[in-house]
Amino acid sequence: MMDAKEKWSRIRIRIIGSLFAVFFVLTSARAFYLQIIKRDDWIKLAGRQHQKVIPLTPARGTIYDGTGTPLAVSIEVDSCFAEPSVIEDPKAAAAALTPLLGMPTDVIEKKLSGKKSFAWLRRQVNPDLARKIRELDINGIGFVKETRRFYPNSEVAAHVIGFTGLDPEGLEGIELKYNAQILGNTGYMVTERDALGRDIALMGTVIKKASKGYNITLTLDKNVQYIADKELAKAVTASRAVGGIALVMEPATGRILALSSYPTFNPNAFRRYPHDNLRNRAVADSFEPGSTMKAFLIASALEEKVIGPNDTFHCEGGSYAIGGRVIHDTHKYGTLRVPEILKYSSNIGAAKIGSRLGPERLFENLKKFGFGEKSGIDLPGEVVGYLRDRSRWYGIDLATISFGQGISVSSVQLIAAISAVANGGLLMKPYIVEKISDDSGTTVRQFSPQIRRRVISSGTSRIMAKMMEGITTEGGTGLNAAVDGYRVAGKTGTAQKVDPLTKCYSASKRTASFIGFVPAEQPRLAILVVIDEPKTSSYGGVVAAPAFREIALQSLCYLKVPPTVPFKAKKPDPEEPREKTPEQNASVAEAGIDEGTAGALMPNFHGMSIRQVMRYMEKNSLNVKILGSGRAVEQNPRPGLRIGPADQVWVKFVPSA
Repeated sequence: MMDAKEKWSRIRIRIIGSLFAVFFVLTSARAFYLQIIKRDDWIKLAGRQHQKVIPLTPARGTIYDGTGTPLAVSIEVDSCFAEPSVIEDPKAAAAALTPLLGMPTDVIEKKLSGKKSFAWLRRQVNPDLARKIRELDINGIGFVKETRRFYPNSEVAAHVIGFTGLDPEGLEGIELKYNAQILGNTGYMVTERDALGRDIALMGTVIKKASKGYNITLTLDKNVQYIADKELAKAVTASRAVGGIALVMEPATGRILALSSYPTFNPNAFRRYPHDNLRNRAVADSFEPGSTMKAFLIASALEEKVIGPNDTFHCEGGSYAIGGRVIHDTHKYGTLRVPEILKYSSNIGAAKIGSRLGPERLFENLKKFGFGEKSGIDLPGEVVGYLRDRSRWYGIDLATISFGQGISVSSVQLIAAISAVANGGLLMKPYIVEKISDDSGTTVRQFSPQIRRRVISSGTSRIMAKMMEGITTEGGTGLNAAVDGYRVAGKTGTAQKVDPLTKCYSASKRTASFIGFVPAEQPRLAILVVIDEPKTSSYGGVVAAPAFREIALQSLCYLKVPPTVPFKAKKPDPEEPREKTPEQNASVAEAGIDEGTAGALMPNFHGMSIRQVMRYMEKNSLNVKILGSGRAVEQNPRPGLRIGPADQVWVKFVPSA
């Protein structure tokens, strides 16, 4: 038999064996947990301990206009960095770099000193500066490729496109609104650390390039935008105004073809401009519309059937007391028909129509036209404007709102509303982005016209178009907006501005505007021009209407919209000789205009800029399609050939070397 001592020994052996078995199982389980289950987490932790990640600027997608012309691109540029741990003489290196970097020597020396493996010296340097730094041949100074935003058309559509910071996060315009879609993935550089966490030199650096984001295609047409920018700048400068706005929109779709704000800026160097230049006035500013509101008043009254086109109103000889105030007209009128109230822009006639319509119906109809609410345009910073609730209308408010004072609107609201009058009565949502696509060209998101609601009937729309045509005919306030060869429907506007200090209407500051659509019978374009605080004249028919005319004429020519009415015969110049001399005929032929019955000869555009070509096109009424950007290198037809009515006339441009 086994004695007690031997028995206890066996028990101890079994206990120890069991403990070892349990320990082995626990150790194996822990090892499995750490090496298999938590493997990825430990690898990341090790990476953080042994690697230093330096983010690089992410690439952004390209922004195109509706014709496929790039408006904003990301280009590769050099960014300069230093490896302080390998720079032998930081003081001498700093002295050499100071005149190139424009930084104090002690600041550069501090960056170059120490045991760090990496320090940025200057991000996104231009090629000339990069070349000069490389020529110094300083050991420990290197370059890495990053992306920088570049706007090839400078000021064209600057307020629409916006700009980016160094990050490069979008800061304004489309760049801000669609930043999440445009911004690509961040690239990075990786430096190694030793076991003690010290940086190792950048030998064998691993670089992951930044990837591009989605591309944005706008509804804008660069050429229409250029026309609007040019004519708005001329109008603001000629009237010595503080600023202006121009908008061109397709009434049937809500597509914005041009959105211009002045003063403008170059997004490639936006920091050089005052903040006021960067503001997109067309979206972010509201103003009292003045007499342009009469178009919507009369449309509402016709729709509500409280007036008819042949109704008459007595305009009190130019002075009318109402609600404790006196309303004045620019001229003294007696009895006027409704179309004449619109044509001559009678405030008194408008007040009486407003009185017949009543405050409730006027308020509801103005809301239908989109006033007092955002239009929904896909740009940041849109204002609502100011349309007081009906319960807060007092005394003379019904009369003043009827002719456009005591209410404020944005330019986008105003052009959307006039487009509803033009297109048969539908309020369209204005939009400026056509589609979002990836780098392979696959469409990620497509935008299309959206009807917000019906505002007036098609019958009322036709009546209004006919009435508004009278404004651009002899005796109308908008005669300067008439476009030869086309019927134009429009309305002038002049409104006092509120002085921000006194909170009362200014005695001298005005907003002058003209809004309309063309051709009146089948509208292709709705156009708005607003001139802020003009000095030469306060009337929209004087300072804004001519800009409307030029934008309309040049845009219709570019878009190949055929004339709808015969051209007016030009009056002969009494100082011009009846028969041209041979020298004069030679001059005309050289300019490319054939005096014969067959039309024009194609001029030689070779080497010209887009601006020069478009000026020539405008002067000689040529319809030329613009392809590319830069300087003209190719054209169709060839110089000297006659331009036929069915010819495809185009000029191709390439960037200058």
